[in-house]
Amino acid sequence: MNIAQMIDHSLLKPDATKEEIRNLCEEGEKYGFVSVCVNPVWVNLCADLLEGSTLKICTVSGFPLGANKTEVKAKEAETAIKEGAFEIDMVANIGALKSGDFKLVEEDIKAVRSAIGKEKILKVIIETAVLTNEEKIEATQIIMACGADFVKTSTGFGYPGATVEDVRLLKKVVGDKIRIKASGGIRDYETALKLIEAGASRIGTSAGVKIVEQSKSC
Repeated sequence: MNIAQMIDHSLLKPDATKEEIRNLCEEGEKYGFVSVCVNPVWVNLCADLLEGSTLKICTVSGFPLGANKTEVKAKEAETAIKEGAFEIDMVANIGALKSGDFKLVEEDIKAVRSAIGKEKILKVIIETAVLTNEEKIEATQIIMACGADFVKTSTGFGYPGATVEDVRLLKKVVGDKIRIKASGGIRDYETALKLIEAGASRIGTSAGVKIVEQSKSC
């Protein structure tokens, strides 16, 4: 298993600098990660740095709260695609989900899906730490129905991140229909491997280099 090809090499902290983004891209190419995942303001820079590279650019929409209006999320995602992003990690409307307003959750996801086109990758973050198991299942079923490519566990901001138990639950729901991205608190190879074994096919982490280096000695 080439674990690097399962990792979105991420730098989403608010104080990230241009030099850190440059370094992220260099590491992304050196280690062969799937993508670099950055905030929307850095997509243009990454596109310039990675011109001609097979390394994909991933960015976020409605991050990290999911509380933006639907049209704002859609425009943010559309703009990022035009600037060079290939994958969008959007945050679902968690408040609507908790309120049982599933129609709004669905409209939110469909709007972003439509804005970026079917050929791009859409991952939907559900922030598992604040949801009941029933809500996780409901959210994942909506995500599948809306044509997203992944359900993603967490933003990694303010709440605990991915757990093996949550990934197993999501895998039972999705089967082989869509994929699972585990993110939040994944800082070593052992943790990443357990999540992959539970059903994740993508790992979002800022510790990608460490994880790959650790995997070489296992």
